[in-house]
Amino acid sequence: MAIMDIYKCILELNIEPIADLVRKELEAGRPASTILQEGMIAALDEVGNRFAAGEMFVPEMLFAAKVFNTGLDVLKPRLAASDAKPAGTVVIGTVKGDLHDIGKNLVAMMLEGGGFRVIDLGVDIDTEKFIKAVKENQAQILALSALLTTTMPAMKSTILDCRQKGLKMKFMVGGAPVSQGYAEEIGADGYAADAPGAVQLARQLLKV
Repeated sequence: MAIMDIYKCILELNIEPIADLVRKELEAGRPASTILQEGMIAALDEVGNRFAAGEMFVPEMLFAAKVFNTGLDVLKPRLAASDAKPAGTVVIGTVKGDLHDIGKNLVAMMLEGGGFRVIDLGVDIDTEKFIKAVKENQAQILALSALLTTTMPAMKSTILDCRQKGLKMKFMVGGAPVSQGYAEEIGADGYAADAPGAVQLARQLLKV
């Protein structure tokens, strides 16, 4: 079954054939949404399971996400044409004063792999840029990353400013120094310790 070959490409980190495999499935009449859900998102979910079990590590997750995105590039025009709806829209970025992005990039890729539309603002993002992006993209989730204890307070101020302006999206936080306790302290809706956990959390927050 060719869709299982797509699944295996992602799981086995085999980037070379995936674009052709996706193209052939489309040409054979397979719905783009089926290829995405059963061949690609299912594989990335399994990557997340293996990471949680200690069977895969960050470099492998990064490459699996790269394989996924290579296949997704072929699917995107067909998905757009079919009006396939994303699971939700997430604005993500590293907070003001923090230039770290590896973890944030991995979360962004895994969220996109999980079926979400992701607006990645990059690093050193102030509250106004977050608010502007949330409004422009009608995002349901704002995901904030911090890798330094000195920039963690920017998470709190961003959440506070957003709430004071009446924005109703959910807030996710993460990063090496961040904890569940800190997330609760600053009023975030959820905390994820790793990229697979972030996908699960986003699905829980939006009930998808």
